[in-house]
Amino acid sequence: MLGRVSDDVGEQQERSLDALLGDVATGDRAAFGELYDRTAPRVFGLVRRILVDAAQAEEVTQDVFLEAWQNAARFDAGRGAAVAWLLTIAHRRAVDRVRSAQAAADRDLKAGVRELASPQEDVAERVELRVEHERVSVALAELSEAQRTALAMAYYEGKSQSEIAVALELPLGTVKTRLRDGMIRLRHLLGVTS
Repeated sequence: MLGRVSDDVGEQQERSLDALLGDVATGDRAAFGELYDRTAPRVFGLVRRILVDAAQAEEVTQDVFLEAWQNAARFDAGRGAAVAWLLTIAHRRAVDRVRSAQAAADRDLKAGVRELASPQEDVAERVELRVEHERVSVALAELSEAQRTALAMAYYEGKSQSEIAVALELPLGTVKTRLRDGMIRLRHLLGVTS
């Protein structure tokens, strides 16, 4: 008999939480306050077990009740009890916070690994660039002065073919020919086949 009495009390409390949540859906602040007072310890306890950090658990608990206030109208007592609805929101938000923290830690770790790996890569890159620069300098010296000037203006100064033609006071066709012939000769001198 005693078990039946405690079951009835539990059912009445669940039903009253359902009714409170229904009142919250209509904007009843007093109902929200009572709902908060009666359920916050359970919500906080669940969130705290997932997050461990008390400050983060408090933030997530606040987010849970904000969501409950904003979405109380979506609660359907036919699908479950109000406390189960709140605890589902709490669990989802806590897990989202853990995933977010893990993603941030992974990003930080990847950035740190890149920073640690770059000094060795930088040295190799700089040596390779220096060797390539020397090869190009030697090849450029083999071009005619006219081709070298046109290519230097195009690649080092970033001028267009038309701008080079104006600067050198040459027809556009002549500039195009010098650039094309200079590039063909450079490819040949550098051993580029494609």
